[in-house]
Amino acid sequence: MQVAILILAVLVFVALSGALVRLVRLPLPVLQIAIGAALAWPVKGIHVEIDPELFLLVFIPPLLFGDAYGAPKRELIALRGPILDLAIGLVFFTIVGFGYALHWLVPSIPLVVAFALAAVLSPTDAVAVSSIVDRSLVPARLMHILEGEALLNDASGLVMFRFAVAAAVTGSFSFADASLSFVYAVAIGILAGIAALFIAARLLQLLNRIGGVPAEAQVLVMVLLPFIAYLVAEHLHASGILAAVTAGLLTGGSGVFRFLGVSARMQTISLWTTLSFVYNGALFIVLGMQLPEIIRRVPPELTGHYPIIQPVATVIALTLCLIALRFLWIWVGDIAAGLKAKWGKRKAEPFGMRVRLAGSVAGVRGAITLAGILSLPVAMPDGSSFPARDLVIFLAAGVIICSLAIASVALPKIAHGLVEPGEDGSAIEERLARIGAAKAAIARIESMAGASDDDQGEVPGARLAAAENIVAGYRRRIATSDEADDARAEAREAGRLELEMRLAGIEAERIAVRDMLSSGAINDHTARALFTEITLTEALLQGRQERK
Repeated sequence: MQVAILILAVLVFVALSGALVRLVRLPLPVLQIAIGAALAWPVKGIHVEIDPELFLLVFIPPLLFGDAYGAPKRELIALRGPILDLAIGLVFFTIVGFGYALHWLVPSIPLVVAFALAAVLSPTDAVAVSSIVDRSLVPARLMHILEGEALLNDASGLVMFRFAVAAAVTGSFSFADASLSFVYAVAIGILAGIAALFIAARLLQLLNRIGGVPAEAQVLVMVLLPFIAYLVAEHLHASGILAAVTAGLLTGGSGVFRFLGVSARMQTISLWTTLSFVYNGALFIVLGMQLPEIIRRVPPELTGHYPIIQPVATVIALTLCLIALRFLWIWVGDIAAGLKAKWGKRKAEPFGMRVRLAGSVAGVRGAITLAGILSLPVAMPDGSSFPARDLVIFLAAGVIICSLAIASVALPKIAHGLVEPGEDGSAIEERLARIGAAKAAIARIESMAGASDDDQGEVPGARLAAAENIVAGYRRRIATSDEADDARAEAREAGRLELEMRLAGIEAERIAVRDMLSSGAINDHTARALFTEITLTEALLQGRQERK
């Protein structure tokens, strides 16, 4: 019963956070973490014990799958060089640099445990990055790199974390074995994601052949896809995170959606949008619930003569160290890319100092870091306590909060003015695509209108009249997207009036159906079907209005 109440409470506060974020000038993840901490801080507050493996299974696959599915594949492929450089190269650089810095700053932490903390702190949080970083402030190229890095570095960071923990437990480490295990985890993780997608496609094909299968059954297959990918990879001792990411990246281009009916497609999109919001909010609220207990148990190694100042100063110093290592790696990589372009006689595209700093500050840590560090073993094989376990858990939680706070405050100031005002490149691309699609549709319809009505046994003139009506709508769409300001203004005004009338008509339909239901002229089943049709039509019209 307590678990059910906890879940309901989390869902309620997720919904409330969506409203409060409009009133409080904080990024949504920071607000949700604060809500979780406020719930758990009092003596009678809510607290939840996290099973790290269960936490990773429940939250991470659907979230990373959704982010990977929505990621711009073309841009990720074009920027694969810097993305892989950050997702793999920076992870190893962070493990070495941060590990030695931590051991020097807090000598009570053994070096191998310091490497473990550095490994689990190396992945950036894709959810937090997309929630904090304002796309209108950050250059698109940098934003795509941050998204791609956050999708891939979870796998490399957690794999190296497992190696470091194993070395701490066994007291031995083999670079050759670790390298082979890393390659195995990455390769099998990718193959597991592909295999899960293949299984989902075959299952959807089977449901289509059976016929009459409810759309909800098809939607359920898509919901289970990231979990299947994750579990298959983990069963094979590979990277389940990379498997979920691979499945998400390939889903859009695999053609799996062609096996879904129209209703199933709409339900899938709507459900994933809702699940993404709920999972994101619940994740950060549960993360916030862990903080009071962690903070109350400040390790004695950090108290010293200044029980409040010293722990805070240590966390801030470590967070700044992570930012500095990230800045150094981006700076050196940017210089190397410029030299490579110069030798290849290509035009270099350097980031510039402010963009490098923005990319460094935007590397926030989140839920995967906390889930990973909480999975540290409690005891060693000989029965003794795992060295400095409480200490590194405290530092990991502190760095998560500090990185989020620094990014929330500093990033808007650093990024201000980096993007020149004007029409977004993606908006221009979308407008041109709409014009091209509309012109292709007009050509096809006009060719169909040229066919003889008599040949088809149709009413004379019916085909031409229908074609003119449809083509008129496509021409209005082209005019709305045209480069000429006057033509666009006139078309938009006409479109606004038409949209206003259509919405008024829909409202009249809704009132009429409600009246018929109240008078008993129709039953609930009929009313529900009509209300669904009216709602879908209204959603399409409002979508058009928002795009304009």
